[in-house]
Amino acid sequence: MTATAPPSGPSPSALRRPLTAAGLLTALFGAVFGLLLAVAAPASAHAALTGSDPQDGAVVATAPQQVTLTFSEQVALGSDSIRVLDPSGKRADTDAAPRDLHSGATVKYGVALRGGLPDGTYTVAWQAVSADSHPVSGAFTFSIGAPSETTVALPGNEAGGGLVGTLYDIARYAAYAGFIVLAGGAAFVLACWQRGGGARPLQRLVVRGWMTLTAATIAMLLLRSSYTGSGKLGDVLDLDGLKAVLDTKPGAALVSRLLLLGASALFVAVLFGTYAKREDPREKKDLTFGLAIGGAVIAAGIAGTWALAEHASTGVQPGIAMPVDVLHLLAVAAWLGGLAALLTALYRTPDLPSEAVRRFSAIAFVSVVVLVATGIYQSWRQVGTWSALTGTGYGQLLLVKVGLVAVLVGIASMSRRWTGRLAAGSDASAEVTAEADEETEADEETEAGAETAENPERAAQLARQRAAVATAEKKRIRDADPGRSGLRRSVLAEVGVAVALLAVTTILTSTEPGRTEEEAARSSVAAAPAQSGPVNLSLPFDTGGENGKGTVRMDIDPGHTGANVIHLWIEDPGKKAMDVPEVKLAFTLKSKDIGPLPAVPVRLTEGHWTATGLQIPIAGDWDVAVTVRTSDIDQTTVTKNWKIG
Repeated sequence: MTATAPPSGPSPSALRRPLTAAGLLTALFGAVFGLLLAVAAPASAHAALTGSDPQDGAVVATAPQQVTLTFSEQVALGSDSIRVLDPSGKRADTDAAPRDLHSGATVKYGVALRGGLPDGTYTVAWQAVSADSHPVSGAFTFSIGAPSETTVALPGNEAGGGLVGTLYDIARYAAYAGFIVLAGGAAFVLACWQRGGGARPLQRLVVRGWMTLTAATIAMLLLRSSYTGSGKLGDVLDLDGLKAVLDTKPGAALVSRLLLLGASALFVAVLFGTYAKREDPREKKDLTFGLAIGGAVIAAGIAGTWALAEHASTGVQPGIAMPVDVLHLLAVAAWLGGLAALLTALYRTPDLPSEAVRRFSAIAFVSVVVLVATGIYQSWRQVGTWSALTGTGYGQLLLVKVGLVAVLVGIASMSRRWTGRLAAGSDASAEVTAEADEETEADEETEAGAETAENPERAAQLARQRAAVATAEKKRIRDADPGRSGLRRSVLAEVGVAVALLAVTTILTSTEPGRTEEEAARSSVAAAPAQSGPVNLSLPFDTGGENGKGTVRMDIDPGHTGANVIHLWIEDPGKKAMDVPEVKLAFTLKSKDIGPLPAVPVRLTEGHWTATGLQIPIAGDWDVAVTVRTSDIDQTTVTKNWKIG
C-alpha cells in the first residue's frame, strides 16, 4: 500500500487516486533516471584489473625482474595474493608479499621474480578484496622468449564462489530480511498500532527478525575469511583468519552490527514489555517518543553497517552515497517490514483497527517516494550509461528490480481500495461485535452468579471458556468482512513480490556494477590479446619492370600474440603462380614504437613462400610491409595496416 485511505467508503474519485499516484511515481522515476544516465561521469565499485606488465599474452625477449598489476581502485592484498607460476607449475616469484607501487592515483602492486628463469609461458594468478568488500580474482599468461606448453590450469572459479560463497550469500539475504522485519515490524507497532505491542503474533515476528539478523551476522563474520581467501569450509573456525577479518572494514562493520543488535534487544524488550503494558496516556506518549528516537538511531546505525562496507563506501561521492544508502534501507524496511507486520496482524489478530491500516498506508507512500528518489541516485552511481543498463548483468538485474517495484506499487494501489472498503465496513462490524459482547456479558453475569455460589473454580473455568468463544466469534465476524478478506489477499500478494524483490536486491549487492564492468572491458581490449583468428591479407604490387605486376596473398596463423606462421602466395594478374627472386617481410607497431620486426620467407614451390617463428609481442594495429623483387633492379614495397592479436 502506498497511499492514505479515506475515512469512509471509496468514491469514484478516490479510486482513481492510487493509479494517479502510481503513475506519477513511474513518470518521476523514468524522467530523473534518464536525466542522471545522460550526465553520468566515470566511477568504479568492484575493483578491476586495468593493466599489467608484462601484458596478458605478451612475449618478452628476456625475463622481467618483476610482474606488476594495476587496479581501478584500492584493493586489499594478502601475502600470497599474487602468484607467478612457471610452465611446470612451480613458483617463479620470490614468495614475498606484494609491494605497493602506488603513484598518484594509480593503484599498482608488484611481485619480484626469481633470477635465471627459463623460456616458456608463465601464469600470473591474483586474488584481492575490493574497497566495497567483495573478493575479485583473475589470471593471465605471458611468455619469455617464446610461448610453450604449460601444466598450469587457470582457475575456473571466481573468488567468493563455491559452497562458502553460497553460504555467505544465504547469510547476506537472511541479514537483509531480518533487518527489514525487525525495523519495519517495530515501526508498525509504534507508528500504526500501539496496542499491537501486546499481540503475540507481532511480538514473535519482530523477535524472529532480530534472531535472524543476529545469526546471519555471526555466520558472515565466521565465513568472511574463507569467503575472501581459500574458499574452504574447514577454514571457517580458523582463529587467525577471524583475527585478520576483524582488522578489515567489513569485519569492523559486522562487529558494530552485533553491538547495535545488543542495543536493539533492549529496545525490543521495552517495546513488548513495559510499553505494551502501559495504560496511562501521558506516560505512553512520552515512552512512544523515546522509543521512536532510540529505535530510529539504532535502525540507522544498523543500516549504516551496510553502507560502511559495501558499494556506497566507494566510487563517486561516497560522502553523499552512504547517507543515501542508509535512507534507502530504512525506507525499504518501513515499507516491506511494515507489510510483513500488517499481513501477520490481518491473519493472526482479530482486532486490527482500520485506523492502523490507514496509518501504514500513509507511511508506505512516503517510503516509496524515498525509495524511488534514493534508488535513482544509486542506479546512476552504479550504472551510469544506457549501454551499461542493458548490456551488463548488473544493469539487467536493476531493470528486473525496477519492474518488481512497479508491480509492487500497482498491487499497493489495489490494497488502498480494500483499505477504503475496510474502513467503510468497520462501523457495521463494530456494531455487530458490540451487540455480541453485550449479549455475552449479560449471559456471563447470569451464569456466573449461579456458578459462583456453587463452585468458584468452575465459574473461573467457564469464564475462560466464554472468553475464548467470544474471541473466536469476534474473529469470525471480522473474517467475514469482505474488505478485510480482500485486503488480506492484496497484502499477501505484496509480500510475495517483496520476497522476490529482496532476492534480486541481495544479488545486486554482490554483482559487479555496470560502470566497473564496462571499464574492465575497455581495459581488457587494450591490454589483452583479441583472439581474432588467422589474418588473411591481399596486397597488389607493381615493381615497374617487365612482368612486374601481381598480388601477394598472405596468411598469418594463428593471428594473435606469440609465435605465428606466415604463408605467401604470389600471383600474376591472371591468378597464376608467379616466381620471383626475393620476398621480404617487416612488421611495425607505431603506437608502441615497436619494430620493424623482420621475417625472412623461404621459397617452398613456385609462387609459394613461408616464414616461421614470427613473434608478435603485443596486440595492436600492425603495419605489414612486403618487399617483392621481380628482377635485379626492379622491386617495390607495399604496406597494409591490420589488427593482429
